[in-house]
Amino acid sequence: MDLTVVAYITYLLISVALTIWVARTLSRNGKVFLADVLHGNEKLADAVNHLLVVGFYLVNFGFVALYLGQDDAVLDARALFEALSVKLGVVLLVLGFMHLANVYVLNKIRRRGVMEREQVPPVRPQGWTATPKGGPWAPPAPQR
Repeated sequence: MDLTVVAYITYLLISVALTIWVARTLSRNGKVFLADVLHGNEKLADAVNHLLVVGFYLVNFGFVALYLGQDDAVLDARALFEALSVKLGVVLLVLGFMHLANVYVLNKIRRRGVMEREQVPPVRPQGWTATPKGGPWAPPAPQR
């Protein structure tokens, strides 16, 4: 078998395995963030989580497929390892970037939810406090 084909098969196997592992890790740990953001609505959190995972798969598998091509023929074991290291290194960088982007977006959504919850006063207002006449909050006396 040609070493270029061996490089393709190895690249695909490792890239697909890494993508699935990262997606499952994001899915499992992202549920906690989503449940917090969505105020404990577990059903909606699971649905959003599933949509995020599908998008993650589509982007990463699309990149892996586009990056499959090899310009130079792989003639020996050294060239095989060099080609794989470059290709897998780029895939790992893309996976890392996608992971950080997902964490950033989830954290942004979570922060917005926390800010919205903090804008509501802890106790409903019960009335107004009267200010003393001539106090610092009283309107100025009219001039005659």
